[in-house]
Amino acid sequence: MNRKHWFLGLSVLFLAHQSNAQSINIVSTSVPFLRVSPDPRAGAMGDAGLALSPDANATFWNGAKTVFAESNGQVSLNYTPWLKDVAPDVYMMTLGTYGKLNENQAVFGGIRYFNLGQMTLTNENGDVLQNTRPREFSFEGGFAQKITDVFSAAATFRYINSNLASGSINGSVYKAGTAFAGDISLFYSNLDENGAGLTGALSLSNMGSKISYTNDPNSKQFLPANIGVGVANTWSLDELSKITATANVNHILAPVYPSGDTSETAYKMAVANYYNMGVFEGFSKSFSNKSYAASFGGEYNYNNQFFARAGYYWETKEAGNRKYFTAGVGIKYSAFDINFSYLAPSGSGLNRNPLSNTLRFGVIFDFTAMANGSSDE
Repeated sequence: MNRKHWFLGLSVLFLAHQSNAQSINIVSTSVPFLRVSPDPRAGAMGDAGLALSPDANATFWNGAKTVFAESNGQVSLNYTPWLKDVAPDVYMMTLGTYGKLNENQAVFGGIRYFNLGQMTLTNENGDVLQNTRPREFSFEGGFAQKITDVFSAAATFRYINSNLASGSINGSVYKAGTAFAGDISLFYSNLDENGAGLTGALSLSNMGSKISYTNDPNSKQFLPANIGVGVANTWSLDELSKITATANVNHILAPVYPSGDTSETAYKMAVANYYNMGVFEGFSKSFSNKSYAASFGGEYNYNNQFFARAGYYWETKEAGNRKYFTAGVGIKYSAFDINFSYLAPSGSGLNRNPLSNTLRFGVIFDFTAMANGSSDE
């Protein structure tokens, strides 16, 4: 087994889904957990979180939103089980927070932790090579600034650690892969005093170094760099009710992995060129990869206390060919926002979505609401 291919396959195991068409090459990257929807609110709306109103999960979507937040500070905790039907010990947890320095500036940060459970690694003959517990995590932080009354910008810096296996396997020594990346995000907010109006977002995320699991300089893999555009509009139905509609479009900024349809010599040369490709060259070649995804969602808000949500996610075959419906609810009580989302079953076999039949859970604690509640008492 080609060791480079093996580790690339392990890294994308939970996101990439093979197409039935032999001519379709899925754009695969390392550390795909960075592209998993981190919170159940956006997860209930088809994973469309770029242009939604800001909360403590903004750091994972678009840090520029935080300066438009009504609260001066929040913290969130989210839990997402992964491959729940077949692997109960695989999950992702995220912790996000932000704090407004003043009306025009904010800082934010977050942690993502992806636990892949217990795994037994074998070679092509089925011989056991190692028992391991793969895990991946990232730390990130950033700063947001209002540019005008309706526009803001933010920069995010991220450290990534991916520990899929360690030690000697088939004569090669493997280690945890590390990388650094950053996001640049923009946000437009033109809401009235009732919270109704238009918001928009643009985000370049996970732009950074390549990552490697060995000391071989020719085995570095691409991060899941992405460009995303989002828009949302909120309408006031009456004094107590509002509805929001939102949509996102995303494109992975990574080149296509070489196809095996060519001769063996040409294929080996193409693979070598793929791994030797620089980050900026990879960006430039990504615009022909046809890896696009679209998300659509809606939210009904009653009295800012009860929320009902639904959405739909669609992507091209080159992106993985996933298509699914989502739904969820949210409840706000005092200083706490509690959110749930459910992803409906879709596909079968290799095309089965890892989050099928998954109930995601998250809670947001609002410091401003707690302070106001304490003062009222």
